[in-house]
Amino acid sequence: MPSIRVLPDLLVSQIAAGEVVERPASALKELLENSLDAGSRAVAVELAEGGQKLIRVADDGSGIPGEELHLALARHATSKIADLDDLARVRSLGFRGEALAAIGAVARLTLVSRHASDPHGWAIRCEAGALSAKEPAAIAQGTRVEVRDLYFNTPARRKFLKSEATEYAHCEEAFVRVALSRPDLRFTLKHNGRLRWSLKPAEAAARIGELLGEEFIRASVAIDERAAGLRLFGLAALPTYSRGSRDDQYLFVNGRFVRDKLIAHAVREAYRDVLHHQRHPAYALFLELDPEAVDVNVHPTKSEVRFRDARAVHRFVFHVLNKALARPQAGAEPAPSPTRLTTPPQSVSSPRQMAVPLAAAQPVAAYEAEFARALAETHSASTPQASEVPPLGFALAQLCGVYILAQNAHGLVVVDMHAAHERIVYEGLKSALDARAVASQPLLIPVTLAVDEADVETVEENQPLIASLGFDIAPLSPTVLAVRAVPSLLKEADAASLARDLLREIREYGAAATATARRNELLGRLACHGAVRANRRLTLDEMNALLRQIEVTERSGQCNHGRPTWFQLTLEELDRMFMRGR
Repeated sequence: MPSIRVLPDLLVSQIAAGEVVERPASALKELLENSLDAGSRAVAVELAEGGQKLIRVADDGSGIPGEELHLALARHATSKIADLDDLARVRSLGFRGEALAAIGAVARLTLVSRHASDPHGWAIRCEAGALSAKEPAAIAQGTRVEVRDLYFNTPARRKFLKSEATEYAHCEEAFVRVALSRPDLRFTLKHNGRLRWSLKPAEAAARIGELLGEEFIRASVAIDERAAGLRLFGLAALPTYSRGSRDDQYLFVNGRFVRDKLIAHAVREAYRDVLHHQRHPAYALFLELDPEAVDVNVHPTKSEVRFRDARAVHRFVFHVLNKALARPQAGAEPAPSPTRLTTPPQSVSSPRQMAVPLAAAQPVAAYEAEFARALAETHSASTPQASEVPPLGFALAQLCGVYILAQNAHGLVVVDMHAAHERIVYEGLKSALDARAVASQPLLIPVTLAVDEADVETVEENQPLIASLGFDIAPLSPTVLAVRAVPSLLKEADAASLARDLLREIREYGAAATATARRNELLGRLACHGAVRANRRLTLDEMNALLRQIEVTERSGQCNHGRPTWFQLTLEELDRMFMRGR
């Protein structure tokens, strides 16, 4: 066995570089974080060949005093912490004091900086860990770091780098993350001499819109909640903006971009009830808390954190997002749990329908003066008492027995009546079950169904659970069950199908069916049975009642499977379709 020996400093630095500088994007991230820690107001980035040939980061921060320039390239030398107490409450992005040394061990690095106390700047070079003497340099206050020929002295590492386009994409992502974290700063990014990004200081929402796109902004809900020393703010996209990958997920803890499994789980749980199948939510969220309540010294790249009270953080993030996603997306305040389709509330005046013989699923409604006046008043800013047209407007017609067409102040609304009613019934069932007040509807004539002995045994063993869900199911014989009552919200559904779904769930999962995840899946299936079916002709009163219920139902923008329940087509969009004004 070889004898134990102390490794050379260069080899130690190269090993450390393997942890800190995985690829050009890793080096860029470290340099950008140094610029932010230096109090910069503007940061300029230049790349060549995806960062493999050149990474240059220039800032207007505080700069480094000339006599300390060589220390900036020494391992474990930093100005950001001094003792263990500082490590317990890190406020800076960097604090390990190893990034520049690690980069200098595997590249040709030039550091040029000028501190406010110096009459001019100073430059120092580091090639494969070897430092040059410092020399005067012309530079305004701030720092410029150039990293050339990354991994030139470690070809085994260099061959693991990908194509120029791939490495640039990773660098751009690192740039975007930092730019999102500090919308108050100016950022520019050039690649191979071409300007890719020029970002001026802006509000957080504007910066998010610049980097993630206006579509993301339009499809997102704003969040800003505080509780028990925690603050969560930013934007969370609605489920209809979901993605096939996790690319558009940005989470910052005290300004630091992290990939945290705890918070990621809380986010998934908040979206569970509205996200379609294997889709992923999109968000740009910022969590702030006392630095002493989070440990950032978990991973060399500082991309992971550990919370002192992980359960409280998880609960806070889940409840804030769940509350935001539960807001009725049609713009009305929540109301008591909705019931089955009935006439509209008394406060809503139903428009009358004229007999216009058109070849549609139902004659189109021609609204009289009241609706026209309401639309006109909505567009008038000078009448504060103007009555408002409901967010989803008034029904015009039913299309192919599947969609409701409605007119609101903005144009045309198209509603999937089954999907929308399914969400209404589902939320009603959940609310009633949470309140332990699921009302039952006795059946005039009990429904009998042939079953096997296992189903009869399931009914006998789970009567309290079955009753809590609003059902009355009793054995008539070893192979026959009688359904005597169903939940009131489902009284129009097929009682036999409801009972079979319920028994299948209980038999497969037992008492676990009362847990939230399993319970919601069961209620979702029951709601699907109880929702208005396709090809059912609805009256205008029923269509308008459904629109009003959508407006006051939580999560009403999506059905139980995450699909959209309605779309808005504005007059401007319709005009473009028909080329009006051209």
